[in-house]
Amino acid sequence: MTPNVILKVCGIANQPDADAAIAAGATAIGFNFYPKSPRYIAPESAAAIATPGALRVGVFVNEPAPRIAEIARIAALDVAQLHGDESPAQYPAGIAVWKAARVSPDFDFSQLDGCPADALLLDGPAADLYGGAGLCFDWTLASRARHRIIVAGGLDASNVARAVSLAQPWGVDSCSRIESSPGKKDHAKMIDFLHAAKAALGA
Repeated sequence: MTPNVILKVCGIANQPDADAAIAAGATAIGFNFYPKSPRYIAPESAAAIATPGALRVGVFVNEPAPRIAEIARIAALDVAQLHGDESPAQYPAGIAVWKAARVSPDFDFSQLDGCPADALLLDGPAADLYGGAGLCFDWTLASRARHRIIVAGGLDASNVARAVSLAQPWGVDSCSRIESSPGKKDHAKMIDFLHAAKAALGA
């Protein structure tokens, strides 16, 4: 089942954070399977975290499609969120794909016109980092995308309503701005973000 709107909390690494996110209205939970990330979680550990009623999204960076399929099976994923340099031919089969793009002022959205992903996750500029750096991008640029979009990058309760107003997205995603440390959520900040996002998206 695909939610009407995406209210995503990424970088979940423990059950209490998942429980609090879902109780506050999250419709998607993100698990980071990029080994170099400080929020990395092993597939078996992610499998043990229950997320009733929410999409289970795996974050990958240049992972071979067979390995993504294996992790998706182990962790019972609904979506593969691809942050690397994957071409459409390298997308995994049998699972929904969200393609992440880091949006700079001169970003050329036309390069994504033929992208077969179910959605684009638009993230802030991150130099050589994968998975974002907690930075916002110019949300007015989102209108150039020809896919349904999810806005990420530097979102919290203070700015998510403006991001929604300018980008008119399908959903929003937050991670670093609602943490007390990498992989550990600040429940007050997370709940405030989700409530503000729900209001902005009319969820």
